[in-house]
Amino acid sequence: MAFLIRRGSKKYPYITARVRAMKSKLLPREVYPKLMNMDIPEITRLIGESEYKQDVDELAQKYSGLDLLEHALNQNLARTYRKLLRVSQDEPNYLITEYLRHWDIWNIKTILRGKNYGAPAQEILDAVVAAGQLGYRELTSIANMESIDDIKTALGNTPYYAAIANYDGGELSAIENELDKIYYSRLLASIGKSKGEKLSLKYIKTEIDLKNIKTLFRTKKAGLVKDDIFELLIPGGMELKSGDLKRMSSLPWSDFLKGLEDYSYWSEISEVVSEDMTSLMDVEALLDKYAMGYASRISHYYPLSILPIYDYMLRKNNEINNIRTIVRGKKVKLPDEIIRKHLVM
Repeated sequence: MAFLIRRGSKKYPYITARVRAMKSKLLPREVYPKLMNMDIPEITRLIGESEYKQDVDELAQKYSGLDLLEHALNQNLARTYRKLLRVSQDEPNYLITEYLRHWDIWNIKTILRGKNYGAPAQEILDAVVAAGQLGYRELTSIANMESIDDIKTALGNTPYYAAIANYDGGELSAIENELDKIYYSRLLASIGKSKGEKLSLKYIKTEIDLKNIKTLFRTKKAGLVKDDIFELLIPGGMELKSGDLKRMSSLPWSDFLKGLEDYSYWSEISEVVSEDMTSLMDVEALLDKYAMGYASRISHYYPLSILPIYDYMLRKNNEINNIRTIVRGKKVKLPDEIIRKHLVM
């Protein structure tokens, strides 16, 4: 059925025109230095005069300060992505749906982590983003369930059940890894073979590479053994094939850094990588910037395709992350220099 939907009428002119209009309303780069010079109430007022006005106004009776901003950002992101689903049809709608399953994965992980730590349902729900196929009502029901078995039953008819079928509580890393693999496997399979779609496939494969590089850095730093590292990596990347991932998993730290020079991404991060590096913040920020730039470049090649929509979804999420980074940094009084390093522009 999904195949028939995807290969039906493409209907890209309308949705891409809508996306261009939505993209024009993203915060321009010059706003971020202004936000850096504001306190949280001032940021809230400025954000409340932008595309976030509806969300700030709706939530102002229930929340204040940082909590108001956090909830407004989550609600706005979900509302924006649901709008994309609402105004798209046929192939664009199908591909957007598959891409936004990322948020189903996010929400399932959030709920399971919350249950592990004994968090109350409302605290868990404060962190979900109802932008995928699991709606807020369904997420609310799942978050209020007492047992893991009930959660598994609730997800029994979803593509995610296979990842959690044997989960009985406790350590979540293997489950989270399986959820990620399901997501990217579906996403790769969703893309067809037209020229625009082939470039879309290249983008998704590049996204997998970047995620795997981050995972390699984190697991090497954490001292995991090669088999455990390899299990956490996602197949299907553009440059880092299965053999590359096995090799990179097995290398000691210094050889791993040297091995990265074989891939095009090295030029993006080489200036911040060293054997004695203590933080991965700079590496991850540069990889995120590369992803943004790459999506932007290829979105111009086939303007009547899914590419500009992927680009917009990435930019919208990045805008949310940048605002959140600034306000959280200010809340804990981080130096401006540290906050700026976390921003992706």
